[in-house]
Amino acid sequence: MAFLARKEGTKRGFLSKKTAEASRWHEKWFALYQNVLFYFEGEQSCRPAGMYLLEGCSCERTPAPPRAGAGPGGVRDALDKQYYFTVLFGHEGQKPLELRCEEEQDGKEWMEAIHQASYADILIEREVLMQKYIHLVQIVETEKIAANQLRHQLEDQDTEIERLKSEIIALNKTKERMRPYQSNQEDEDPDIKKIKKVQSFMRGWLCRRKWKTIVQDYICSPHAESMRKRNQIVFTMVEAESEYVHQLYILVNGFLRPLRMAASSKKPPISHDDVSSIFLNSETIMFLHEIFHQGLKARIANWPTLILADLFDILLPMLNIYQEFVRNHQYSLQVLANCKQNRDFDKLLKQYEANPACEGRMLETFLTYPMFQIPRYIITLHELLAHTPHEHVERKSLEFAKSKLEELSRVMHDEVSDTENIRKNLAIERMIVEGCDILLDTSQTFIRQGAMKHSNTIIVKHEWGRQLHSDWTLLLSGPDILCSSKEDQSAWPTAVAAPSADDTQAKAQEKLALLKALSHKTGDHVRSESSCLLFPFFISTSGSAPHGLI
Repeated sequence: MAFLARKEGTKRGFLSKKTAEASRWHEKWFALYQNVLFYFEGEQSCRPAGMYLLEGCSCERTPAPPRAGAGPGGVRDALDKQYYFTVLFGHEGQKPLELRCEEEQDGKEWMEAIHQASYADILIEREVLMQKYIHLVQIVETEKIAANQLRHQLEDQDTEIERLKSEIIALNKTKERMRPYQSNQEDEDPDIKKIKKVQSFMRGWLCRRKWKTIVQDYICSPHAESMRKRNQIVFTMVEAESEYVHQLYILVNGFLRPLRMAASSKKPPISHDDVSSIFLNSETIMFLHEIFHQGLKARIANWPTLILADLFDILLPMLNIYQEFVRNHQYSLQVLANCKQNRDFDKLLKQYEANPACEGRMLETFLTYPMFQIPRYIITLHELLAHTPHEHVERKSLEFAKSKLEELSRVMHDEVSDTENIRKNLAIERMIVEGCDILLDTSQTFIRQGAMKHSNTIIVKHEWGRQLHSDWTLLLSGPDILCSSKEDQSAWPTAVAAPSADDTQAKAQEKLALLKALSHKTGDHVRSESSCLLFPFFISTSGSAPHGLI
């Protein structure tokens, strides 16, 4: 890297470096490469005398240090004119690097180069360039398709030209045969010529009148009305797409990128992992819809010819990126709510939300917009197909696009349901002190959470009946705890009072009767705890939900 820095460094030149021991200035030859600053004893030196890692550092100008002692006035003036600046490192325990140069312009260039020496910025720039590259590849593919179509059109036109040439030759032959007849017409009577001219004028007037009637009838026809509505739907879709791209632009440039920079600061209010969990792949979604929006605007420029099917053919394979966003949307909002507990982050977020471009909308609002984009496309295509004739050239392509979007919407809905079901089961499992293995089974389905009619806890001292298996798991909670052994009193929860012996015996008979009725009614065994677990949960399984309990 030192060799590359000497040959291809972003900035190279002589600077004076202040030593920490003797507070003296030594001139070195510096070379900046990416985010590493090397310095050499001289410009021709092969091995570096030292290096500094500039990732996360800051650079600022410092005033000239006060100079004591008598010396020539010219020397002091020359020293005062030199440009001083200091590099502050983000690593704890590393002292600042004090530098100076002869020219102010040179010093500003060094400071600007050091400010930009960040590997994180290079990664962001690389990602932007990669997206542009993908965009250009897609444009090239589109141009290839267009070139193919033009080639076919040219071939068709060549065929048509040959056909017209043959017709012209045939007409010329017919004209040659008609020449003797035309020479006879030239000798016709002038009155007959006038009559023929009047007849020709009347035929033209009748033809124009007929076409005017045809055009007026078409304008008032249902087909023309359907085409007007179809065009209006397309214009509305372009406006909605433009607004959606603008919302994604605010989400990325007003929230995502500033929070990434804040996460790279010396005292980050949020971690990079949390930023990724909140925004997911929203930046990729923005790039995708920018390309789609440009394609729509190009189609509008060719109005009244509106061909949209090929745009949806390009868009459909890329819409799978919405699956990750929709699947983790609730988790994203939960992470955001947890981050808001940090006062520094909450203050910074309110500062971003105060931007006039947000128009008073919160970050949660912008994170919700992509959730409705796929259904919006489905509704738009449904309306578009309602006003597209069955013989229209785009009918089949639009129907295919609509079916693919509906299939993607169902898949995303099922994935969201499964993900939320697992998260709710895990949340309930974490509420149980000693856990619950049944809830860790991904085939378990969360039905409902709420209060029970029978809200007493049942803890029975019996042996285990047989292995537990069923389709339902009921968790009944309540305030009472029944216990027959006092050696476990030290492990009881502090908020639970120990029942008396008489009260325990009386209530135990009542609970056991309910337990036996439940077990005999369903035909299945119920789980009992011989150690009398001191947690207000009773787990019961049955083939179907018992009536009267929920």
